[in-house]
Formats: sequence, structure tokens, C-alpha cells
Amino acid sequence: MSDLSNIVLGLWPIAGVTTIGVTRDDARDTIRAAIDSGVTHFDTAYSYGYDGESDRVLREFVQSAPGRYHIMGKVGQRWDADHNRVVDGSPKQLIADAEEHLQRIGLEQIDLLYLHSPDPNVEIELSAETMAKLQHRGLCKTVGLCNATLDQIRQFASVVPCDAIQCPLNLIQRDSIEDLIEPVSKSGTKVYVFWTLMKGLLAGKIKRDHVFAEGDSRPKYPIFQGDQRRKAHEVIDLLEVIGKDHAMTVAQVSIGWALSQPGVSGVLVGARRPTQITETLKSHALPADALREIDDKVKSLFA
Repeated sequence: MSDLSNIVLGLWPIAGVTTIGVTRDDARDTIRAAIDSGVTHFDTAYSYGYDGESDRVLREFVQSAPGRYHIMGKVGQRWDADHNRVVDGSPKQLIADAEEHLQRIGLEQIDLLYLHSPDPNVEIELSAETMAKLQHRGLCKTVGLCNATLDQIRQFASVVPCDAIQCPLNLIQRDSIEDLIEPVSKSGTKVYVFWTLMKGLLAGKIKRDHVFAEGDSRPKYPIFQGDQRRKAHEVIDLLEVIGKDHAMTVAQVSIGWALSQPGVSGVLVGARRPTQITETLKSHALPADALREIDDKVKSLFA
């Protein structure tokens, strides 16, 4: 089994915004399965759910075992009355959202609070100053930044110590290694990566002829379209072979690849059902020959 401190259960899939047919019971069962398997790190956000659904489900577990779990939250994004996502990094909104975020979870202090994304209408230094104030007030132990460029991370860190960042990474889409992970990790900042399974594609469960249900947001991403999807399935064919050689599923191979990357502190994984998270927890770093096979295949198709 992998080092469970390196596996973070991301709660976006249970928030009910882009995922079809997830019930409150499904959410509870998934979190319970993760906890029963030893997961202690959870990632939520003020905007995960139109009314903070992920926070409210997580609260049930946090209150039953105070101090047992490492909780990562985010502020700086919210939903308007028409359910449109709004980025707002203004001091007033960040403070209000942080206070409500913690109240929903039932915490007086959260372990790590991220600025969810830089606000193009607010200087990032001003947002960073507000995050520093939240830390000084004791609402969070540390602060971090998500969905940012290297320059933005450096600007943020010039105001307040940046404990961690989040950025996308998977074995096909890997620009963040050179652009972010290598330089940021050298400074001592933790790096948590998401989209490791690319919305389920790199779990091997979405077949070549799969037709997405109406309302499913995944077809909007280029990797699910045309030639990119065809190439992705060629990579998945290789992952199946590697998985058989090492007694791993395609999902475990994909996560194992990410866990093997230098500078990666942890992988955020989403799950809608208990079986998905229990499969994930059997992931582990891959041997060098398997990493080379994957890298060679991806470079030949996506160079």
C-alpha cells in the first residue's frame, strides 16, 4: 500500500456540481471507506458545492474525531445566484468566505488554507496579505496557492510563506513538471497534484466507444476529443500491459507514475464510490523500466 500521507481525498466529485448522480449517502460512504483504509488527508473548498456540500459532509467526520485528520481548504472562488463560478480575491470576500468555510466544516482552525486561484482584478500581493491575516488570526496553520503561474507563486510567497501549491499533472499532461514542480519544490514548498486520472480517463474505465451522459462536463476538455482521445487510449493500452506485469490496475499505474515524480508531495484523488478510493490506495511508485516505457510512449504520441 502507498504511504497514505501522499494520498489526499479530493472532495470535488462529491460536491454535486459537475458529477452526475452523487447522493449524500454516496459521499458519506466514500469518505468512510477512505478513513477505514487509513486516509487522513482531505481536500475541500468553499466552492465545492453550491452550498458547501463537501464541507457539510466532511463536518460529520471531523466532529467525530477532532484533530485526527489533516484538512486542506480553499477560498477565493464562489458561486453567484445563477450558479456561475466567480473568482474573488478581495480582502473582504476572502475573510467572509474563510469564516464560513470553517464554520461549515466545524473547525476553529484548518491545517492548510489555499487561495483557490489568483483574481485577475486584485493584486495577488493584496490577496496574499489577507491570507497572512487569516493565518495570524489563527484560522489556518499554513497558507498556500492553487492554479497559479510561477511568477504568481513567487509574488504570493514574497508576502507570506507559501507552504504548498496545487497544480495539474498526469502522465500525458506534464508541462507543470518543468514549469512549476521543479522550481517550486526546490524552494521547499510542497506540491500536491490533481487531474492525475484526468477525470477518469487514465483510470482505464472510459472505453473508446464511451458516450458521455448529457450534463457530463468531461467532453469539453480537449483530451476527451478527437485525435487526442485516440492517442490517450493508445497510452492506456500500454498502461494495461504494465498493470498486468505489476499486478496493478490502470488507475494504480497512473497514480503510481505521479507518485514517482521528483518534487511531488502528494496526489489528490477524487472518488464517487467507496470502491474507487480503495482501489486508489493500492497505488505505489513504479519501477524505472515501467516509467521509461510510459515516458517513451507519451513522447512518441504527444511530442
